[in-house]
Amino acid sequence: MAIITLTSDWGTSDYYLAAVKGTILSQIPNAIIVDISHHIRQFDLEGAAFTVKNCYQSFPKGTIHIVSVNTEESIERPHIAISHNGYYFIGTDNGLFSMILGDNVEDIVEIDIPQDTDFFTFSTRDRFVKAALKIMSGVPISSLGEPREKLTSRLLFEPTISSNSINGMVLHIDAYENAITNIPFSLFKQVRKGRAFEIHFAGYRLQKIQTGYMDVGIADLLSIFGTHGMLEIAMNQGRAASLCGLERYTTVTIRFTD
Repeated sequence: MAIITLTSDWGTSDYYLAAVKGTILSQIPNAIIVDISHHIRQFDLEGAAFTVKNCYQSFPKGTIHIVSVNTEESIERPHIAISHNGYYFIGTDNGLFSMILGDNVEDIVEIDIPQDTDFFTFSTRDRFVKAALKIMSGVPISSLGEPREKLTSRLLFEPTISSNSINGMVLHIDAYENAITNIPFSLFKQVRKGRAFEIHFAGYRLQKIQTGYMDVGIADLLSIFGTHGMLEIAMNQGRAASLCGLERYTTVTIRFTD
C-alpha cells in the first residue's frame, strides 16, 4: 500500500484536513496517510519547499506527496503531477516543486481530471486526491493529463562567497527556534580551507562549530551543522531566534582569517 503525505498551510483548527483525509479513506479505507506539516505560514512557498525537501526522501519509494500551499490554478500555474526518482508529487506549478526538486525532473503532467463539484476553491480534496488515488491504483501519471516540459522556476536564495567570507541568511526557524541558514557544510569546508573563522549575525558572533547542542552551557549560543547539512544558530535549551532577534532572511556572515 502506497503512502500519501500531506503538507499544507491550513493549520488544524478548520475542517480542511479532515475533509481531505475523509475523501481518501472513503475510497481506500486502509490508506496510509502521513501529515508532514499543516503549520506552514499561509502562502509560504519557500517554507513549504524547505519542509518537504528535507523529509520526502525518508519515505519509501512510491510515496505520493501532496503539497497544498497557494493552490489556485491558472494557465501559467496549472495543477501538476510529478514522477521523480521513484516518488510522486501533486500540487500547483507555482515554483514550489522547483525549490524541492531542482530543474531536472523526470516526468511532469498537467492534471486533467474533472471535479465532481461546480466550486473550485478546494483543489486538494476535489482534484489532487483523485490524482493520488489513480496513481495508487497503478495508473501511470502520463494518463492524468498532457505532459509539461519543465517546472516553473523559483530558486531558493543561495549564499554568496568571496575568498574570505560566506554571506548567507536564515531560511527557516524551527519549533525550537533554531535558525537554519542557507549555508551548507560542503560550502563552509570548501571556502574555509582550514582557516580560523567568525560567524556574525544580528550583532552576535561565534568562533566554533559544535557537534551537539549540549556542547555548551544551558542558554549559551552555539552554531552547528544539523542533519539537513546546513549551518544552524541555536541555543542550548533556549530560543535563539527570539532572544537574538533572528528572522527569516536575517543575514549570517562567516569571515575567515589566515
